[in-house]
Amino acid sequence: MDFSYIIDTLFALFSFTLIILMVPGFAMLEAGLVRTKNVTTVLTINTMIYIIANLVFFFWGYSLAFGGWNATNMSVFASFLFQTAFVGKTINIISGGISERARVIPLAIFTIFMAGLIYPLVVNWTWGSNMLSGTFLDISSIHDLAGSTVIHSTGGWALLAAFLIIGPRKGRYINGKIKVIPASNIPLAVLGAFLLWIGWFGFNGGSVGSISSKESADIVSLVIMNTNNAGLIGGLIVMILSYLYYKRFDITMILNGALGGLVAITAGADVVSPYEALIIGLIGGILVFYAIPFFDKLKIDDPVGALSVHLINGIWGTIAAGIFGKDINLFAQIKGIIVVGVFVFITSYAILYVINKFIPFRIDEENEIEGLDITECGIESYPEFRKVI
Repeated sequence: MDFSYIIDTLFALFSFTLIILMVPGFAMLEAGLVRTKNVTTVLTINTMIYIIANLVFFFWGYSLAFGGWNATNMSVFASFLFQTAFVGKTINIISGGISERARVIPLAIFTIFMAGLIYPLVVNWTWGSNMLSGTFLDISSIHDLAGSTVIHSTGGWALLAAFLIIGPRKGRYINGKIKVIPASNIPLAVLGAFLLWIGWFGFNGGSVGSISSKESADIVSLVIMNTNNAGLIGGLIVMILSYLYYKRFDITMILNGALGGLVAITAGADVVSPYEALIIGLIGGILVFYAIPFFDKLKIDDPVGALSVHLINGIWGTIAAGIFGKDINLFAQIKGIIVVGVFVFITSYAILYVINKFIPFRIDEENEIEGLDITECGIESYPEFRKVI
């Protein structure tokens, strides 16, 4: 008993550490994909999210989600740390999508609501104490291993609400045409994507919850292999499509294809075979490739492709678990997607709308042109560079 308790506690702590690598992962990916005049603000927001989201989840979010502090097969503190590693990811998805025009303070306020209300309630209904038990809205039967819906779609629906309130960056869409705003630092973007990829092994593998028996060790190993394979095939198919369509290898699209595959496998990595994981990741990459230009045509300005990666593939991954997973109810998967989507979008929109009325999310036009780093942070990441509007 003590041996398995110790092993599972160590496994949770190790998985927590891997997931925390996703914090610099998001920061570096976003910093690489925005313009130099906004890099410090992106890094500050990512740091702010980690600090505020974790503290809010400690004080009341975790108890709201799980009905109190309890664990049976491991230390309750390890269980908490593993769960709290997830909470900031929903807000990281939002911050990346609205970067280069969103201010720090209103986003910090929304972080409190996401970490302390919206995300804990979604967890409560799916992985947690389930306050919807016995009602028509009960979605506890959804199979979502590590959060294709609970985390990725939750962040994606909130991001969609934020887009509707904040709007696109100045100069992104001119006279019906899309102006390309190039990334500032491709090496940083690549580093960030691979930190996210590494963190995903703890994200999905740790969600199995135990590794102290032969059976659980086999499941963890399968989950991590499926996770890696889905990312590999997602990146590969986008690499191929990018060349077929444009005769170029767009590294930013390839990275997003890999991340799309990783999001897609997150719901069902424990209930599908390695070959089925490849199919799921393949479709995930294809969805990213077509979704990014689709959202641009709708004038939804997403500098990092977060909506395509997290919302679209969060939905696909949850459905895929119902299609390929043994004994997984497809109807329950779809019901979970709908309930979470409606709740998160409406609630997020209402909260964002109210915050925006009192403290505008968007920086004023003059400071958006100048760059958020000077106004919001007072520190430029690349002060020796000549500013380019």
